[in-house]
Amino acid sequence: MKKAVVSLAAMLIAFPLAAAEPVQGRWVTEEKDAVISIAPCGAKLCGRIAKFLVPPPQGLDQRDVNNKDAAKRSRKLLGMPVLTGFAEDGDEWRGTIYDPKSGKTYRSILKRRSANVLEVKGCIGPFCQTQVWRKAR
Repeated sequence: MKKAVVSLAAMLIAFPLAAAEPVQGRWVTEEKDAVISIAPCGAKLCGRIAKFLVPPPQGLDQRDVNNKDAAKRSRKLLGMPVLTGFAEDGDEWRGTIYDPKSGKTYRSILKRRSANVLEVKGCIGPFCQTQVWRKAR
């Protein structure tokens, strides 16, 4: 009995129950219009537009024309961070998501649902909209 308790305690220490699944990698957005590459940037994670699967209205050189900050409207969308400041919080990752189509930034939560599925939430107050992103091949 004592041996079983020690084994169970060792397993719980080795595998934290509330650890977030890694979200790093390349993900296809729900609309299947872009690939977002999530990787460390500094001490946190960010996600950049790595590739357009559907060219934006102004082509591959599309700028951030809808940004509320006029100083940022000339930056290219390709390579731009749309997920910023993500840190592990229990079994989720929390940060912010930027929507270049609306020019708005939202509170965001990422959660790995499986090896090939990432749940992406954008929130205003208590209201969230959820998208499902799939692992890029």
